[in-house]
Amino acid sequence: MPSKPSDHLSRACDIVASLTLEQKAAVTTGASFWETVGVDGAPAFTLTDGPHGIRKQTGDGDALGLNDSVVAVCFPPAVAMAATFDTDLSAQVGDALGRACLAEKIGVLLGPGINMKRSPLGGRNFEYYSEDPFLAGRMAAAYVNGVQAHGVGTSLKHFAANNQETERFRYSADIDPRPLHETYLRAFEHVVRAAQPWSVMAAYNKINGVYATQDRWLLTDTLRGRWGFEGLVVSDWGAVDDRVASVAAGLDLEMPGGTGLGPAAVVAAVNAASSSCGPSVIGSLITPAPIACSCFTASTAAAASAHSRPYPPEPQLCVG
Repeated sequence: MPSKPSDHLSRACDIVASLTLEQKAAVTTGASFWETVGVDGAPAFTLTDGPHGIRKQTGDGDALGLNDSVVAVCFPPAVAMAATFDTDLSAQVGDALGRACLAEKIGVLLGPGINMKRSPLGGRNFEYYSEDPFLAGRMAAAYVNGVQAHGVGTSLKHFAANNQETERFRYSADIDPRPLHETYLRAFEHVVRAAQPWSVMAAYNKINGVYATQDRWLLTDTLRGRWGFEGLVVSDWGAVDDRVASVAAGLDLEMPGGTGLGPAAVVAAVNAASSSCGPSVIGSLITPAPIACSCFTASTAAAASAHSRPYPPEPQLCVG
């Protein structure tokens, strides 16, 4: 059984301790559309879209999939998988996707998606499992275990309450505590406790008026404090409204990167806070989670090269 990023936490902390403030801030934001920032001892790793096949782009990255991608198998989407009520089958799909990611040197596959289906007009309904959090949680946990058995990470998304298409990037899901916990968060909680996905993706929307990427109650108090999450919290692509507020809330990695604006804002905030609060503020804002994932994916890639299992060839079509 592969190790986990959290198993590399001690080494990650040592690496973080050796970095300058500017380097620490840099690793909290991506280097490009799909890749993280690498530092000495912790090379960059690649994240790419799933959840039902790998969408590794061969040229410039884009959110709509307009540019070329590598040839990949397209598996049935979550809505079809959930209709089978077969967790073993979900694990088999995860297994195949994990092997595909190894073949393409992908560190984290962005999936599964487990938001609840609250309206037939939801544009993401096809890639979410169910309107039932019990079923969604069990199917997703099996998928996560299947992928991560190969030393490839998953990203549980979209955390949380990202259940409608209208104003998907900025609406506020105003939900009372009981339905929030019993319906909208329940599947996430099960997957975190049962399978420990390497990462959780914070959604675009607000929850009760606070952006998910800036919600300390959601990302730190609930996800890490109550559920025991050990991994990396990454933003949905372009979901960060305030980088400093998101770091303070517990968001480890902003994606995509490349502009340098996020790290600069973090450095400025740390310097401003340190002048009045002391250098301990740096430790409270910068976490070793991205470095732990980097260390892990580097060790996984080395192991995969030494003990590679070939990915099944592309099936040939018979015509006539």
